[in-house]
Amino acid sequence: MKTIVIFLVSLVAFLSFNVHSKEKNEVNLYSYRQEFLLRPFLKVFEEKTGIKVNVFFTKKGLIERLKSEGKNTPADAVLTVDIGNLSTIANLGLFQTFDSKIISKNIPKKFRHENNLWVGLSARARIIYYSKDRIDLKDLKSYKDLTNKKFKGKICSRSGLHNYNLALLSSMIHHHGEEYSLKWAKTLKENLARKPQGNDRAQVKAISEGLCDLALGNTYYMGKMLENPKQRGWAASTGIFFPDQKGVGTHVNLSGAGITKHAKNKENAIKLIEFLSGDLAQHMYAHVNHEYPLKKGVNLSLIVQSFGKMQDGIDKGSFKQDLTSLPKLGSLREKAIRIMQKAGFN
Repeated sequence: MKTIVIFLVSLVAFLSFNVHSKEKNEVNLYSYRQEFLLRPFLKVFEEKTGIKVNVFFTKKGLIERLKSEGKNTPADAVLTVDIGNLSTIANLGLFQTFDSKIISKNIPKKFRHENNLWVGLSARARIIYYSKDRIDLKDLKSYKDLTNKKFKGKICSRSGLHNYNLALLSSMIHHHGEEYSLKWAKTLKENLARKPQGNDRAQVKAISEGLCDLALGNTYYMGKMLENPKQRGWAASTGIFFPDQKGVGTHVNLSGAGITKHAKNKENAIKLIEFLSGDLAQHMYAHVNHEYPLKKGVNLSLIVQSFGKMQDGIDKGSFKQDLTSLPKLGSLREKAIRIMQKAGFN
């Protein structure tokens, strides 16, 4: 049944994309990020280049879809918000190498695949949200502190099997091993105030309502909430803390893109990724999405500047990030899934 569903959805995507097959200037994009978040970027790209971008968004099953479509895939490029997905697609042989002097100049080598199978485009830190009224920052130093017994019944979380939490756990496996990571996941579960649910915004809302005092979350969500009149109150009552500043640094994850093995519009796909790595798009990542741009010299949004800049990778600033685990996050994903399941986190 799963195979049939993937085939039918792929067929719809293929037929939808091929409505534009007579247009020479197009590129077909599979995306984990919803189109309304991308459209401001893509509109500018289309206006500057005359290349039409056809987007197919999905939350799940994208990798399975690419595998099942094979050489018949309509997709020219994939855009994802998690380095684990980039690594998995690359390891399955579903990306092809591509060379671009523009991309190499714009994005530091440490944020690009060693064989040019994918490139990072923006970063976000996975930090600790905390209640400004009920948490003493003296009690926080690292992610390990979330397992402290004093926080029993005071922590909220989204699903342990969400990509963002799996990437964090993968980084722990890299630095501390599987035994440590399993113990961390089990003990964190014991401190939860409720069953894992919702997204990162939902955890901030829960903190503001007094349902919990702490949660894991990405930095850019705070920026988006502070801009939203309906959510500004949640964010204003909640602070963000960068863990492990005296250790390996705060965990960061990348959004990024790669070109599919069977891309029909490879040159246009390269042009799209070049645009996303350039000054204008990087500025938009920073000021529209409140992410950390990967191109040096691009200013952060004022909101993100108040959080802290990244050290040793983007610009010198006020927080240290963990870059050493980034290349390993994809290969450790299956171990992280098994640990979360063994811990019974959800």
